[in-house]
Amino acid sequence: MPSVLPDGEPAPEDGTLPAEALAGAAARPLGFYAHVPYCATRCGYCDFNTYTASELRGTSRDDYAATFAEEVRLARKVLGDDPREVETVFFGGGTPTLLPAADLGRMLAAIRAEFGLAADAEVTTEANPESVDAAYLAELREAGFKRISFGMQSAREHVLRVLDRTHTPGRPEACVAQARAAGFAHVNLDLIYGTPGETDDDWRASLAAALGAGPDHVSAYALIVEEGTQLARRIRRGEVPPTDDDVHADRYLMAQEALAAAGMEWYEVSNWAVAGEPGARCRHNELYWTGADWWGAGPGAHSHVGGVRWWNVKHPAPYAEALAAGRSPAAGREVLTAEDRRVERILLELRLSAGCPRSLLRPAGAEAAERAVRDGLLERGPYDAGRLVLTLRGRLLADAVVRDLVD
Repeated sequence: MPSVLPDGEPAPEDGTLPAEALAGAAARPLGFYAHVPYCATRCGYCDFNTYTASELRGTSRDDYAATFAEEVRLARKVLGDDPREVETVFFGGGTPTLLPAADLGRMLAAIRAEFGLAADAEVTTEANPESVDAAYLAELREAGFKRISFGMQSAREHVLRVLDRTHTPGRPEACVAQARAAGFAHVNLDLIYGTPGETDDDWRASLAAALGAGPDHVSAYALIVEEGTQLARRIRRGEVPPTDDDVHADRYLMAQEALAAAGMEWYEVSNWAVAGEPGARCRHNELYWTGADWWGAGPGAHSHVGGVRWWNVKHPAPYAEALAAGRSPAAGREVLTAEDRRVERILLELRLSAGCPRSLLRPAGAEAAERAVRDGLLERGPYDAGRLVLTLRGRLLADAVVRDLVD
């Protein structure tokens, strides 16, 4: 089953935010995350908040667009006379494209009606390659979607089987061509490396296939085996070998080499975009990494506004019931302290190619940063100019570097 929600304090039933969270909001970017919690089947490695048809008890996918619109209207009430138009919208899941394209269009229209979309707003949806065709993609584009992210994961059938992915090799590449034909200027392919049974040659083939399809963005993530997933149980039973951190490091280096050779540059540890191409980077994810404001609508979705973070109830049924009763679907929240926000800035901004300011460090962290420069984990030039930027080796050890810097 999906992972548990974090601990926190009770959230107000009307969703009200502290006045200090709204202070200065007009100067911060605002994004919307739209969570669509449906999947045709559950992948063996996944612990996201998603539900198959048999797990939906008391709710229907047919009603989801209307229920979602209720939360958008709640967001408008909570944010009051906030003048900001929405700069980025990201539909994730789950598989958003299990819903009819018209439903996704209605959900986007609800955001547009209540907040307005900036003239250059980035509007993205994730998609399973088997859940779309040329007509569907054309309908999405007509509804205002500008960017699409396909879950490719691997080009090798035996690797896809271990991950319980249902698409066939070659289908994601075909989807890129169909998306381009429909008018999508920006297309991402998601890859996963380090799957049990994957070889170096398998990973090279996946990188080559992804780049051959011509996306302007590639995300490449190390497989993380989450407790409670089918894959974790298979590893525990000895049916497939465990993942290997050294293999992950080697595969990351292979990705960096192949993607850079194809004209892509890293801008976040797991994300590459065509160098110099306007709009190629995912602005919505940059909004997360730089601590801007976003409202997450949908079951289990997380939000952040002005240092207040909250999260919705997980299952679609109580989510719908709360909104139907005029209540916020939030299950809990936390108000971040100044120290929380300092630590989060280091945790998140250090993952970016632009890095984070040295001024965020305390004395112990400053000493750790000096050691990291000497050890080749942080770039010398940016450090001398007041910023902390990971080297390639530092990216491989990013979590360890961060742990030292936040002291």
